[in-house]
Amino acid sequence: MGIFLKLLAESIRFAWQVLTTNVLRTTLSLLGVTIGIFLIIGVFTMVDSLEKNIRSSLDFLGSNVITVDKFPFEPQPNYPWWKYFRRPNNRYGEFEFMQANLQNAFAVAIVANRNTTIKKGNSSLSNIDVYGMTYDYKDVYEVPVGDGRYFTQSEIEAGRNVALIGDEVAKSLFPNENPLGKEIKVRGYKARIIGVLEREGATLFGTPSNDERVYIPYKMFTKMYYIGRRFGLNPSIAVKGLDDDVGLVELQNEMEGMIRKVRGLRPKEISNFALNRPEAIVGVLDGIFDFLTRAGVVIGGFSILVGGFGIMNIMFVSVQERTKLIGIQKSLGAKNYFILFQFLFEAIFLCLMGGAIGVFLVYLITFIPFGALEVSLTIKNIIIGVVSSTVIGLASGIIPSAKAARLDPVEAMRST
Repeated sequence: MGIFLKLLAESIRFAWQVLTTNVLRTTLSLLGVTIGIFLIIGVFTMVDSLEKNIRSSLDFLGSNVITVDKFPFEPQPNYPWWKYFRRPNNRYGEFEFMQANLQNAFAVAIVANRNTTIKKGNSSLSNIDVYGMTYDYKDVYEVPVGDGRYFTQSEIEAGRNVALIGDEVAKSLFPNENPLGKEIKVRGYKARIIGVLEREGATLFGTPSNDERVYIPYKMFTKMYYIGRRFGLNPSIAVKGLDDDVGLVELQNEMEGMIRKVRGLRPKEISNFALNRPEAIVGVLDGIFDFLTRAGVVIGGFSILVGGFGIMNIMFVSVQERTKLIGIQKSLGAKNYFILFQFLFEAIFLCLMGGAIGVFLVYLITFIPFGALEVSLTIKNIIIGVVSSTVIGLASGIIPSAKAARLDPVEAMRST
């Protein structure tokens, strides 16, 4: 332990001498390592932050959820697009049948939505998503009620004129009053407000947010909009699976057979519905994230390669300048490994300095506002930066260190 601390102290002292002796040369050499670590850790940080924000923005799709829709998230190859439009819409009776018979489901809900204008007296608010849903919607998706309460079963079943509104809707239509108990008009129908949802804030890429939504009972929604067998709005049947159903395989198979049965499809007939899962969208995003990460590693790798050669150049110069000192150390009994580790630690220390500057620059980026994108530097990425810098130091310092360790002490002391 004592020899290690001595080596470390001397390496840091010599490295500092190299830095202060020729600041310009050292700075230019460290620049490659700094830029390389900055690019790699910067890309990792941006990709991680982007992935985190996008996944958070996709929370409205739910987890462990399979939806029955007319259109698939991923179109089938060699399937004519016009056949999707000929598929029948989901029916309320199909929802009731699935709710009563599905064995592998935690909760089943039917939901339809429409973008419309809502009113309160002489005030109006446009581009608001109005959702009509059944009682178990809260068990399939998150409906965080901040003030007031959720619907009762009787309100949903009777299709009563009650509503949950988003935080932005409440602030826009009721800026100086409590909206609970007040009325709004949705497509000419009055609805009494029973709850206000918790604020979500801005989402990435403008994905749907509860802040600008209005929830009403499904049967009230069907009074406002036509939901036909083939024409009109197409509601979605959302089913949340059980936690012990890994991959929701059993639920998907059960849903497939049940919907085909209720629609009277023969064994050889193609399914006229789609079973969609959020994982399909996430899978596409994972491919994009992997590409961005690899691109960042390649670009940063070239910078690090240049920086590694710069550090190696510094170490060769350092060995040349300290050849006589190496000879004196060896004549006093210094072993080859002592000389080797001394220069190797010096190279690692220099690379760690360059890497630390690169990581610090990435940290400064986290203070720059990027709108809805929240950028944060994680411990994992800091560790990657430290490890990468250490590896660069080892790779760029091993040859000069080995050259210094193999010097003949007599010849070394004769050098000028």
